[in-house]
Amino acid sequence: MPKTPDATRRSDRSRRAILDAALALVGEVGYNKLTIEAIAARAGVGKQTIYRWWPSKAAVLLDASLALAGDAETEAEWTGFPDSGDLAADLKHVLRATVDEFNDEKYDAPARALTAAGATDPELGARFTEQLLEPQLALYEARLHAAREAGQLAPDTDLRLTVEMLLGPLTYRWLLRTAPLTHAYTDALVDGVLGGVANVTDR
Repeated sequence: MPKTPDATRRSDRSRRAILDAALALVGEVGYNKLTIEAIAARAGVGKQTIYRWWPSKAAVLLDASLALAGDAETEAEWTGFPDSGDLAADLKHVLRATVDEFNDEKYDAPARALTAAGATDPELGARFTEQLLEPQLALYEARLHAAREAGQLAPDTDLRLTVEMLLGPLTYRWLLRTAPLTHAYTDALVDGVLGGVANVTDR
């Protein structure tokens, strides 16, 4: 007796094909020219299938970016923010990996598209911040909190502000392409920021 088709597995395959198609197309044609029709054609599904799960191309791209971020962590065998006891080394390790992603076209195009879409779509921007950015920022804050508890940072260090001082200049340089993103730049950034918040007894 033939097996009954597994609808769940077929559905998962379709969703993944749609997400992969969105990522590929946004890199090829850019966000403005990206359409639901094109995503459906590339994924081999009807556009009504996409609209069943997502209200817009921006929503598709957000979920595609979340899936891509998960894939990146799996490929890197991500086990959490490193805590070797050396805060500067740990931050440099993670920021170097961030630079490598920003310099990879596979990640760069979707990230730029989402940033642009989120700037003009408040609801998407809020979802982007809540689902993609905040979990990443929380990892930085947790590592800085551990360093502060260990006496490596001044007791009154504002953790969120410190995270923003680390990531703000990096994001600015990437977004506006004011200069190349390099490991040397992130290393200097870490040294500069930590020089301002380190516990004076550790300087």
